[in-house]
Amino acid sequence: MKTQSTYWFFLLLLSSILAFRPDNGYEEEIKSWHEKRVEALKQEDGWLNLAGLFWLNEGANTFGGSDKNTIVFPSDHSDAQLGKFILNKGRVTLETSAGAQVYEGDKPVTKLNIFPYTGKPLVLKHKSLRWFVIQRGDKYAVRLRDLESPYLKEFKGIDTYPISTDWRIKAKFIPTAGKKIAITDITGRVSEQDSPGRLLFIVNGKEYSLDATGTVEHLHFVFADQTNKHETYGGGRFLDAPGPDADGYTYLDFNKATNPPCAFTPYATCPTPPKENKLAVAVAAGEKRYGDH
Repeated sequence: MKTQSTYWFFLLLLSSILAFRPDNGYEEEIKSWHEKRVEALKQEDGWLNLAGLFWLNEGANTFGGSDKNTIVFPSDHSDAQLGKFILNKGRVTLETSAGAQVYEGDKPVTKLNIFPYTGKPLVLKHKSLRWFVIQRGDKYAVRLRDLESPYLKEFKGIDTYPISTDWRIKAKFIPTAGKKIAITDITGRVSEQDSPGRLLFIVNGKEYSLDATGTVEHLHFVFADQTNKHETYGGGRFLDAPGPDADGYTYLDFNKATNPPCAFTPYATCPTPPKENKLAVAVAAGEKRYGDH
């Protein structure tokens, strides 16, 4: 096993030395990618407008702008009484109060089954507010968006490290079919997620690895590194990579490392880096720390 590991180390080291270096268009490519990333954050389904996360109790949960409700929406953007969410053994029904201006698209809602749903979440709206139901383990919550959220209005962009092709690193894909990774989110809930494989790569002459979730065709990583202490988000960052080529190689482009949603709002439920993905190296690439959430 040690001999095989040594073989991969030197093969990766040689590959990183001989790796293709993108031309000057690479910097423009990354800038364009990051601009699209920032614009996506500002969209209606982006992370900047999250305005609340309300866990549902079994039975009726009243909601609206009044503090007499079980779930209190922002009073400056909500009528006092909008109705109630009824949770019954994993099913959620919405019943609105008389005269409440709650809509599904352009259709007014009086009573509607809103969870579970097929495909995309069923989104309801009232004035500038939008909401839908999410499930985390055996718990259910209403995720609220406000299209006039202060987090959206105050957003000025995200600082990044200088773009460098040194952080576009060739990596060897090692299949791990059947492996599970324990992923803990910031609420403390743990989920066992399938891991299609591990990527081995070289930084400054040393071998490191990251275990993926997602699929073989689209690899996803939640990782931590030594910059999390001061320069990047303390809860780690996200990174995606394409699946391996016919020879079993792909590229980790750390210039595309991003803050998780929890960097932008206190109302997200982000995964934290698993123990397998805590790197003992400073990855000075990608997005820097944003906000104090």
